[in-house]
Amino acid sequence: MTTAPTPRLGITYVPYRPPEELRELALAADDSGLDELWVWEDCFKQSGVAAAGAALAWTRRIRIGIGLMPTPLRNVGLAAMEIATLERLFPGRLIPGIGHGVQDWMGQAGVRASSPLTLLREYATALRRLLAGEEVTTEGRYVRLDRVRLDWPPEAHVPLAIGADGPKSVAVAGELGDVFLLSAARSAEQITAARTVLDQAAPGRRHEIVGALIASTGPGARERVDAELARWTPDGEPGFSAAGDAESVAAQLRRVAELGVTSVAIQPTADEPDLLGLARFLGTEVRPLLGG
Repeated sequence: MTTAPTPRLGITYVPYRPPEELRELALAADDSGLDELWVWEDCFKQSGVAAAGAALAWTRRIRIGIGLMPTPLRNVGLAAMEIATLERLFPGRLIPGIGHGVQDWMGQAGVRASSPLTLLREYATALRRLLAGEEVTTEGRYVRLDRVRLDWPPEAHVPLAIGADGPKSVAVAGELGDVFLLSAARSAEQITAARTVLDQAAPGRRHEIVGALIASTGPGARERVDAELARWTPDGEPGFSAAGDAESVAAQLRRVAELGVTSVAIQPTADEPDLLGLARFLGTEVRPLLGG
């Protein structure tokens, strides 16, 4: 029997909460032994790049992921500059993520693309080349650059994360990304299907796969999680979640890891009563049960 690799464990700072609460969560996650902290860029709540930069400055060792920067909203040259600057300031700790963004929000901002898939492909291709220090000239449908080269590119490879749901977009993520971001509350069938598409898009490569798992502990945990799941899967059967003590949460993490998920970002409920306590619980009680 093959044992699944130990997944990395992190927590997500969901912008249900104000930006000024991020510092204490970042410190709690770093001090408690968690592997990753993920910040979101949701319109029109919080900037993922600003939040990631602050979290990197406050912490010592934890990896900081951005899940995700909408490609219509940010020029690819600007995104490359931001990523390169953060990577050089805090080497090896940034996981930048890109994706389509929520189309309604893109429409509100006046940047909605008629072909999000084409934009994602053009954007990811140009971004990878810029981060590799290349001079890029391209005249695509959406991405147009004229002899653009970063003066200060990253000194090492930066893992590019791409989030997607549809099979064509997942295939682009598999082809051009290093890390794949799953949406929250995915089922075993959905995770397996995404992994199959990733493998087919880039045969022989093993992508990092980050799964968002809605979880809580303490009194009323199951009720909080079920209410949160209803927000994320209103028309379908909810996927993986976790509620209860450390062993109960760890058991769900092991199940997800067996499906190929390499990193689990715990997503707190909107009404989580003790966010810092949850981070410490995950780092000091759940993380040791996973081994590795």
